[in-house]
Amino acid sequence: MRTPAPDSRPVALTIAGSDSGGGAGIQADLATMTAHGVFGTSAITAVTAQHTRGVERSFALPAEEVDAQIGAVTGDFDVGAAKTGMLATTELVETVAERASSFAFPLVVDPVMVATSGDRLLEPEAERAYEDLLSDTTLATPNADEAEVLTDIAVTDEESAREAGEAIRELGVDAALVKGGHVPGETVRDVLVTDAGTTTFEHPRIDTAATHGSGCALSAAIAARLATGDDLETAVSGATDFLVRAVRYAYDVGEGDGAVNHAVELRNAAAREATSEEVQTIVDRLVDADVSELVPEVGMNVVGATPYAEAVDETAAVEGRITRTLSGIQPNRGVRFGASSHVARFLLAAREFSPDCRFAVNCRFGPDVEAALAELGWERAEYDRADEPTADEEGETMGWGARQAFADRNDEEPPTAVIDRGAVGKEAMTKLLADDAATLAERVVTLDSEVRR
Repeated sequence: MRTPAPDSRPVALTIAGSDSGGGAGIQADLATMTAHGVFGTSAITAVTAQHTRGVERSFALPAEEVDAQIGAVTGDFDVGAAKTGMLATTELVETVAERASSFAFPLVVDPVMVATSGDRLLEPEAERAYEDLLSDTTLATPNADEAEVLTDIAVTDEESAREAGEAIRELGVDAALVKGGHVPGETVRDVLVTDAGTTTFEHPRIDTAATHGSGCALSAAIAARLATGDDLETAVSGATDFLVRAVRYAYDVGEGDGAVNHAVELRNAAAREATSEEVQTIVDRLVDADVSELVPEVGMNVVGATPYAEAVDETAAVEGRITRTLSGIQPNRGVRFGASSHVARFLLAAREFSPDCRFAVNCRFGPDVEAALAELGWERAEYDRADEPTADEEGETMGWGARQAFADRNDEEPPTAVIDRGAVGKEAMTKLLADDAATLAERVVTLDSEVRR
């Protein structure tokens, strides 16, 4: 008989409707809580028949059944935080508000009032009942339409979002996060209004319609982070970062637009070791083939990104690069995450245009390399350093180069090689790219052989 090893976790509660399609509601909340290392409990308020294309039917549970679920959970579990989602009727809003008055833990209210189409989902009495619920709430997370329902302030920019947030706080809620996803513009701005002031969280808008469940995932992530002990601003900051990645790498499921990827960070973290090993296999192949004809004066580096990488510390590379020696090429040290700056930033920028691209290597460039690339017939792109902006503190010029090479290609195949012809004091370079490690290694070896011919 084996000795048990229990796993103690913070507990969070979601009070929301069920989404049979799995992308929103209770299903999204529990998946998000699990992804944040929190044990999720639930009180189901309604049952819906829905999918990626829309809602077909909805049935609200009796208020006494919802109340019983909340009582069962809070009477047994040490709940660290809770959130609400779909509260379909006036009676349900009032029931949750009555329960919330005795909660000894933070409560996040996602006031589901307006459909994506812009239609109001609740009767006026239910909308008014939300005011009582908000008076016992830690954070409200309305989108622009819901903020307008609560305040009569049309949210069209950052300033009006702040005004709406302040008006919502006057209802008694501790803080309001007015979400900017429904406000037009290239940048999404989520505005957090607290008694300490206003904080704006910005990120570039992602060109996708697969945002089903985004509000649920955000509020669940905030509740989960509060349950683990984060302060409010830290919880909101981390949750908005989580949602950006979950939306960009949305689930491609169903016949509709899909749903946000609640497990994206778990899967990304799980892929770190495999990514590091794949980079090492590329390095080993290049060392065995002795591709010294392609090693630049500054050294070569091989970079691999995790499947959902968004930052340099999610890319693995050779620490100290690969250099030529009298006996062939050798890596200076081993593979670790965050070891590359320049090539990593180039790869991350390339992934903005070609998200499946996960591996890159910098090679020497010259007339012989250019001739070899032409002979191989690989798809090529290049950029001109004469147009290069002044580098920022993070060496963002590599990212700039990738954007120049990939921009305006429309539906063309992504380039296999990107040429940087250099400039005064800057070595010319070729970057090779691939979706998988084996392909990148093969491309480097093939180019080296062609150069040697």
